[in-house]
Amino acid sequence: MVVASGPSMPTALTRLKRVFFGRPLPSDRLEHERLNKKTALAVLSSDAISSVAYATEQTLIVLAILGTAALSYVVPISAVIVGLLVLVALSYRQTIFAYPGGGGSYTVAKDNLGTMPGLIAAAALLTDYILTVSVSISSGIAAMTSAYPRLVPHTVLMCIAAVFVLMLVNLRGVRESGMAFSVPTYVFIAMMLALIGNGVYHALTEPSAPIATTRPASHASPLGFAFTFLILRAFAEGCVAMTGTEAISNGVGAFKKPSAKNAAMTLSWMAAILATFFIGTSYLTRHFGVMPTTNETVLSQLGRRIFGGGALYFALQYATFALLVLAANTAFADFPRLGSILARDGYMPRQFAARGDRLAFSNGIIALAVLAALLIWLFHGDTSALIPLYAIGVFVCFTLSQAGMVMHWVRSRGPGWRRRAMLNGLGALATALVSMVQIATKFMHGAWIVVLIIPLIILLLRRIHRHYEHFAREVAYAGQAPLMFLHHTVVVPVNGITKPAAGALVYATTISEDVRAVYIEVDAEASDALRRQWEAWDIGVDLTIIPSPFRSILRPLVDYVDDLTERGDADLVTVVVPEIVPRSWWGHLLHNKTALFIRTAFLFRPNVVVTTVPYLIGRAVRLRDLVAHDELLDETSQQPVSFG
Repeated sequence: MVVASGPSMPTALTRLKRVFFGRPLPSDRLEHERLNKKTALAVLSSDAISSVAYATEQTLIVLAILGTAALSYVVPISAVIVGLLVLVALSYRQTIFAYPGGGGSYTVAKDNLGTMPGLIAAAALLTDYILTVSVSISSGIAAMTSAYPRLVPHTVLMCIAAVFVLMLVNLRGVRESGMAFSVPTYVFIAMMLALIGNGVYHALTEPSAPIATTRPASHASPLGFAFTFLILRAFAEGCVAMTGTEAISNGVGAFKKPSAKNAAMTLSWMAAILATFFIGTSYLTRHFGVMPTTNETVLSQLGRRIFGGGALYFALQYATFALLVLAANTAFADFPRLGSILARDGYMPRQFAARGDRLAFSNGIIALAVLAALLIWLFHGDTSALIPLYAIGVFVCFTLSQAGMVMHWVRSRGPGWRRRAMLNGLGALATALVSMVQIATKFMHGAWIVVLIIPLIILLLRRIHRHYEHFAREVAYAGQAPLMFLHHTVVVPVNGITKPAAGALVYATTISEDVRAVYIEVDAEASDALRRQWEAWDIGVDLTIIPSPFRSILRPLVDYVDDLTERGDADLVTVVVPEIVPRSWWGHLLHNKTALFIRTAFLFRPNVVVTTVPYLIGRAVRLRDLVAHDELLDETSQQPVSFG
């Protein structure tokens, strides 16, 4: 008779896990974890919207060599970037409807351009997601250190702490993380609207700051080439404003139904908000003559100039800090999802395809947090040092995705395919040019690292794929009858006549008639005593004593089993290990983990199986002192028996 037991009491570790991450969710709750448009705007657009906190500043940092004359160029450069943003957003709207299941750059490029372009897009995206977390959090902490300069020495520690707080929130699940991030996003939007609205009012009622002008040298002169390069470099740095634009297209599957329609609407909102904030910030920067400094961000200076030093200024700084830190959530939403797709295609470890207790891709979330924290530590949490590495990968993805969509329309030839292909083609051409500008102008400032890392990631992805292909060939079963082993020998390591050893021996006799008890001799006197006790016990199983002059337990046991298979005495060997399981957690510290070591020692040996028979201290089932062997066999034919 089989007795069904009730649910076991949660352990202390389980209770602690529930405190941090919540109770496990069943798979049928997945649809309820999807996001509506308002929450999705906070989760998937925070990266793009938050970039206004540093995009104008990065443009001015490059142009700072021109002095205040740099302010003359910031608005035109920003306007060109906004035009590019609109073009890319329109292109991605088409991608959303063409790939309603999620049209990430990897998927689009792989389906339409081939495997290698898909892997290039995947490697570029993985790199960009890691940089998104690093740059967003570093910039967010910079907003706080601008308001509180005494915190500057603790920048790295604060950044890493923020990374792991984000990791914990995301491990709780998509919907809960979205609810947590909605408030900071909308507070930041409200504060930016107030800043730009008040700033424009002041701009219309007050004279602008005097701005020096420079007349660019002729393009035929060396100075002219240097000036052109400077403008292109400033444009490339300002393009960080567009990072995160692809996140909504990548995450269509996270939206409530109708997914494609909701995603397209959210993308339009995001593009409109980002364009307004970016061009507005650049305009106010020019009007008030704000230039970057080493100890205060441009947005902080604008806040002081427009709001003064009161509550609204600090509200802006706190909102900027919160959004920039939480903007990294775009990467925490998309990196694990991309990892799961790559894992299903065999290009990343299969663990990345598994959902955790809260229906999130937990392994991808943890991996992203560790890699981003490492990058922050290496670059000391310096946003200016990280920015040159940023945005290159995302523009490579823009290009491959849009080029893939051109091929998609050409092949499908559906209604309006020429117009759609032309729009995506224009987007591909524009982003390809920007990619080349970024690589050329940022190469000596750190971009070479990204140019090197992307091919290395591609090599790693291909190596993982080859492993899985080889594994599939090795384990494939063609349908022939399996080989029958001629002789099965069971080896039971014992250290004396004990209940755990007796339980293991009883189990061994149920799976083979050739059972051998093995004792590794470390002390000759103990061996003699055990030999006499074994003969008196007389259970019908021979005891083999193997001397170990160097007091090793594993090496003599492994050699003994190897000899059995090499001599042909056994075709299959099962090593049955008695394992003591203490009742308390601290009891595990007081016992050797011999069973674990034995399993590890035989892990790579063919035709050797290692199994353990647990003996649960304090919860042992007596089984009539293990003497009624025939009755035990009769019971095990009806229900499983645990020797513990």
